[in-house]
Amino acid sequence: MKKIVLVSASVLMLASSTLLAQQTLRLITWKGYAPKALIKEFEKETGIKVKVTYSNNEEMIAKLRATRGAGFDLAQPSVDRIRFVQKKFHIYQPIDYSKINTAQIIDSMVNAAKKISKVGDKVYSVPYIYGTTGLIINKKMAPEANDWSDLWNPKYAGHISYRLKRPILIGAAFGMGYNPFEYYNDINAYKKLIDKVTKKLIETKKYVKTYWTSGDTQKALAMSGDVWVESGWDAIGWQVHDKMPEVDFVCPKSGALGWIDTFAIPAKSKNVEAAYKWINFILKPKNAAYVTNKSSYMTVSKGASEYLDAKIKANYNRSYTPEAIKNIKWYDALPSGFAEIEAKALEKIKAASAE
Repeated sequence: MKKIVLVSASVLMLASSTLLAQQTLRLITWKGYAPKALIKEFEKETGIKVKVTYSNNEEMIAKLRATRGAGFDLAQPSVDRIRFVQKKFHIYQPIDYSKINTAQIIDSMVNAAKKISKVGDKVYSVPYIYGTTGLIINKKMAPEANDWSDLWNPKYAGHISYRLKRPILIGAAFGMGYNPFEYYNDINAYKKLIDKVTKKLIETKKYVKTYWTSGDTQKALAMSGDVWVESGWDAIGWQVHDKMPEVDFVCPKSGALGWIDTFAIPAKSKNVEAAYKWINFILKPKNAAYVTNKSSYMTVSKGASEYLDAKIKANYNRSYTPEAIKNIKWYDALPSGFAEIEAKALEKIKAASAE
């Protein structure tokens, strides 16, 4: 009899611990994408606790590869980093769009996310935030700067900064007159192009004051007054402009690089239903607008514009002329093997910069 009671107690304890585990949403995301106020509201509304880990594309992929899609219930990779990673490592599970309230998402953004993250007949992402990488320019000190090529313009020597990540390789290629996305069907041709870009960035490293490593350092350098031409995100440029009107985000003449950050569900998510609840919650127009008003990153939520601050709307209209919008170069899915080429190029540039 005692044995039966003990077994029953063990079963109850196991069931209880499983239930508690199911009440936690483990979210790996970018800084600014899950504001504390909205987390608190979601937890109150659903009873689900949200545990946030801040990360970036490279770290997310590395963590999920190491665990084969375990450790998190919801991730937020950029859409172009999903397809080929999924093909090779199977770290995500398909999105069940019947559980997504697509009525509150801009149709073109849904279509773009579906197209770029599609593997076979399965789709692996839901769009969330979009924006561009371009230039943050001190117009008082560098009034003529307007393209990627100004990141190696000797006129601004000692006042240039960018991040040693793949956007600088892509942006530099456009600044040199190439469209790197046209090389995505030929890995050897792409390597030769990246070799040219690498050579250019090494040859002009002497013009670079420093390399920024995060949104915070990007912002601090722009506000220092000592960096005049900097690669950067539109939201950061607008945040600086708010405090220093002479600094602003500018779409490069050869095209800003457009990105979409998404929701993707890891293959071994333990709380899939909570993941869908969070997606639908955070994309409600009022909630999505709250994220944009706090971070300046543009939301894909339909109807959110009604709740946006006037300043946010002004920023968008100032930086994105109709011509600039038409000229945005949207990232496509990165083919298998290309990330390795870029990583080696970046390491080579980094090593050379330390000479």
